Amino acid sequence: MAASVEDYSQFDLSTEEKDKLVAEVIRYVLFKTHQSSGCPIKRDELGQIITKNYRPRALPALVINEAREKLSSIFGYEMKELQRCRPSSANNSRFSQQCAADAKTYIITSQLPAEIYRKHVEDVNTTHLTGLTFVIIGIVHLAGGKISQENLWHHLRRMGLHETDESHPVLGNVKLSLETLIQQRYLQKDKVNGPEGNTIMYELAERALDGPISQQIKEYISQIVNRDVAEGDID
Repeated sequence: MAASVEDYSQFDLSTEEKDKLVAEVIRYVLFKTHQSSGCPIKRDELGQIITKNYRPRALPALVINEAREKLSSIFGYEMKELQRCRPSSANNSRFSQQCAADAKTYIITSQLPAEIYRKHVEDVNTTHLTGLTFVIIGIVHLAGGKISQENLWHHLRRMGLHETDESHPVLGNVKLSLETLIQQRYLQKDKVNGPEGNTIMYELAERALDGPISQQIKEYISQIVNRDVAEGDID
């Protein structure tokens, strides 16, 4: 439900000024999503648009919420909030709360039925990246949600994808494509100290753990497994 006139009256803000702020947030979200290949947008970025000329601390939340509603009702996009911070120890609760406030980000996902989206919206020039995303998330999922960099590239090399390949005929720079998944928050990349030295680990990040995406990955894996079993039975 959109914020009422009374909600905004406390800020001495006219309807025209409010509508302009909401429109600026919507425009920024749509263009930034396109320019950054779907990378999450920080809440701070949206807040700066709103507080550039207006100081009330509670205003950004109202404007962003109304922008989310209009993105859904007018454009058919859900503006979803991602929480990047991981739980920390009880002794560090103050830092955890601050981190949670600072690390909020947003992505937009289509609310259109899959068939309509594929026919009228989906960019055929990026479908190969979508396929790579599902493959890599699937590999990490089957590894228990976390995999070493060495093991991940082992699996990718079996598919003909090499970390040194900067001119793959479809994906271009393969290593850069993998880094894009980190920026898009499908994967988390960490350096882990162990008895044999430092190891780079890839872990499913909040976007890959999101309900709909996670379910799609499970269905994708299930289809492959069932197909392999059926082919084995035929043989």
